Amino acid sequence: MILNPLRVLIVGCGNIAGVFDQGLSTGDLPLTHAGGYSRDAHFYVAACVEPDDNRLGAFVDAWQVPNGFHSIDEALDSGHQFDVISICSPTYCHLHNVKKALRFKPKVIFCEKPVTLSTLETEALVIECEKLGIHLAVNYTRRWDPDISKLKDDMQAGRWGELRSVLGTYNKGILNNGSHMVDLLHLLVGPMDIVNIGKPTCDYFPDDPTVPVWLSGPQEVPVHLACGHAKDYTIFELQFIFSLGVLTMEAGGLYWRKRCVIDSDTFKGYRMLDEGVRRVGKYPNAMIRAIDNIYRTISLGEPLASTGLTALATQRVCEQIKQQSFVK
Repeated sequence: MILNPLRVLIVGCGNIAGVFDQGLSTGDLPLTHAGGYSRDAHFYVAACVEPDDNRLGAFVDAWQVPNGFHSIDEALDSGHQFDVISICSPTYCHLHNVKKALRFKPKVIFCEKPVTLSTLETEALVIECEKLGIHLAVNYTRRWDPDISKLKDDMQAGRWGELRSVLGTYNKGILNNGSHMVDLLHLLVGPMDIVNIGKPTCDYFPDDPTVPVWLSGPQEVPVHLACGHAKDYTIFELQFIFSLGVLTMEAGGLYWRKRCVIDSDTFKGYRMLDEGVRRVGKYPNAMIRAIDNIYRTISLGEPLASTGLTALATQRVCEQIKQQSFVK
């Protein structure tokens, strides 16, 4: 048993806050904030905020939270103090909630992405957090995915040879889902410039189009993002074309497919890709690794894998894509 665990406030009691994990068996990996904190003895969910009475009551009961509030202002007035604050409210509420969260002077604010609806607002919050010495973590989950960490190491070590191009497919908005892809590409490929964009489609949010885009990374590596439609099914996939083979992230990282170079049996002297091997990915480990990263940041001073600054860089690119798409 950990003496004096870190006190957590969860703002917003929806799916990513804890609903996805309600009824979770002990053998399942948590996907949510409440699920992650409940699996780590260094944390204690001391309170939650949710304006909807039914949702608040269900969350309090499911996660045995001792204090439930209808607003973050009400939580402030209560006099309770928190070490970590998770912002899981709708995006349009983030600006207000993060500003209020700063008044608690927590050690870490763990915010769902995007931090706000505009780069100017996000930049202001990043600056304010730095000024107050508060760590801002942003839940771009794949930065905590063990498979992504290994791929980054493999790419830096040249184990896949030269990166020739990247092909991606996403839907549900350039800021909502596309930002996950852009952030992941920033991590693995590096900063990218916009070369061209295609016709946008509003397949989920009316103010957040899904946009096909051609980007260019370091050494002018071409990155092409194609679009699915959210009404059909969810899709989030990336294919990395290397000189030594092809690696594909499928189903958002739940699966990976590796294809290696072989000599062709049909066409003598030609090389081709084999049929590949598909394996289960380690993406479900992301949340427990994020929570552990937060603990180590607080206790050992280790850097966060996903910060306000990295999220801001991603949002700038997404906002540029979105603005240029309106011209189409």
